[in-house]
Amino acid sequence: MSLRLPNPPLRAPESETGAPAPAKRYGIAIVGNDKIIDWLLPFLESYRDTNSSLPIYLIPYDDNVAMTRKAAEIYGATYVEEEPVEIDKLSHELYPGIFNNNRRRLRKLQALALPLDEVAYVDVDVILFRDFTPVFGRLEAGEREFIVASPSFEYVYNDKRDKYPFLKDVLLFNDGFWVTSNKFLKLSDFIETMKADSAIFHDVRKRGQLFAQPLVNFVTHRRGLKIELLPNVVPGSSHESFYKAPGVTFRDGKPVDIDGKEIYFAHWAGAVALPSRGVFDPAWAEYSKAAWARFKK
Repeated sequence: MSLRLPNPPLRAPESETGAPAPAKRYGIAIVGNDKIIDWLLPFLESYRDTNSSLPIYLIPYDDNVAMTRKAAEIYGATYVEEEPVEIDKLSHELYPGIFNNNRRRLRKLQALALPLDEVAYVDVDVILFRDFTPVFGRLEAGEREFIVASPSFEYVYNDKRDKYPFLKDVLLFNDGFWVTSNKFLKLSDFIETMKADSAIFHDVRKRGQLFAQPLVNFVTHRRGLKIELLPNVVPGSSHESFYKAPGVTFRDGKPVDIDGKEIYFAHWAGAVALPSRGVFDPAWAEYSKAAWARFKK
């Protein structure tokens, strides 16, 4: 059972000498390329509208990035130039027979190597509706070390997970959004965990075009991170983000779930076409129109 605590302050506490402690570095990380520019641009426009006070880092999915680089410049995103050598090596080792385009989904792990004290990783088939500032400054060792928005019961493990006690009663989550710190989770943790337990991982992981999500779940579970849902961290927030969520309404232009709790973002996870007729789709279309107009100036 998770312990609910009063919300901690968003600024760092003062040091013992009375001098202010250094400000914490918070930021957002995304992965993109030109193939998904139709998703990337609306995401960045929604970021500009709701979260421009937070730095954003754009991790390239591959080398198809001419338009992606331009988008990063327009929206003030830091384009991550560093080659993800260790991540690509890990992806080849884990999925040797898989086409590169799928293996590169692991590049989201580069978010863990950014110069930030806390990072919010977000998939780009998303638009943001609210300021993410309240999400930061909530991590605490032994209490909340990895924050997620939504559970994912069907798309993480297969039935063999029951053989392994450390996977009993763990929270299975969608890895399209998470917040953590490299104090609690590093890229090296993925490498070391797979060296020790890749056989177990392959035994339990769900197949079917799932690559990063089972891995992120497995490593956080294997290492015993304290995982918490967003509604248990930010009062009044919703765990809902799925683009087909039932009962969504809008209040003051922002979405709320069926219980009236605040939805922070909409995620078109698994969508096979661009948004058109769903409850979140008019907002996506407006962001897309504005983004393309800005991009073509």
